Amino acid sequence: MSPAIPHPTTADAGLPSLKGRTIVVTGAARGVGRVIAEACAAAGARLVLADVLEAAGHETTAAIAQSGASVRFVAVDLASPDSIARLAADIEAHEGCADGLVNNAAIATGIGGPLFDEIEIDVWDRVMQVNVRGTWLVTRALAPLLVKSGTGRIVNIASDTALWGAPRLLAYVASKGAVMAMTRSLSRELGPRGVGITAVAPGIMRNEATEYVPKERHELYERGRAVPGAQIPEDIAATILFLLTPGALALTGQTLAVDAGFVFT
Repeated sequence: MSPAIPHPTTADAGLPSLKGRTIVVTGAARGVGRVIAEACAAAGARLVLADVLEAAGHETTAAIAQSGASVRFVAVDLASPDSIARLAADIEAHEGCADGLVNNAAIATGIGGPLFDEIEIDVWDRVMQVNVRGTWLVTRALAPLLVKSGTGRIVNIASDTALWGAPRLLAYVASKGAVMAMTRSLSRELGPRGVGITAVAPGIMRNEATEYVPKERHELYERGRAVPGAQIPEDIAATILFLLTPGALALTGQTLAVDAGFVFT
């Protein structure tokens, strides 16, 4: 594995504070979502972690709680509108409102795999159901709670694959392109209500979720970045922390490629 890009940690001075802010992170049980949740906890946030993986979700919650953070877990299935509605009702009952939402939950299949005309229709539909419809439904369900906070912020986790047009990954690329487009449209609908929304587009990262990615695809990224090397989830944490603060409102509607310079927007 190539050396990781030098990255800050939440212990470094100058990183944003989320003290007193209630942050909801979907797909938080493992991988990128867990790292985002850990960074938010270190920045002082109260956390609600949501994931379909209940055992892993409870384990992550317990681990974060050991640091003294206020954190709890709610099971949610982004393919189920009823499950998402229950998540929103649960947050309203326990926290009253939400200050931030990180739409991280998503599925990726076949990176470096089938060509566009080889993708199974049920695979395409499942990716769109979770990555696109699920992101919309969670945003719709939690929007009233974000408006209620007065400084609600949403961060959608997209992907730079949709910026450079990664081949052999069409369902995922199309879904993340849709997330970017929704971010722009939602910024105009939510902006008058005081809610800012941005998208973060990282590159392929080195973690347990990408172990199946062909070596050649990882090497393409690691050689092609302006800052060469492997990207890990911690590399995007500081950006997300800032986007969850009240001061990030001026960036609403934007997609930020946080990939050490693999693509430029």
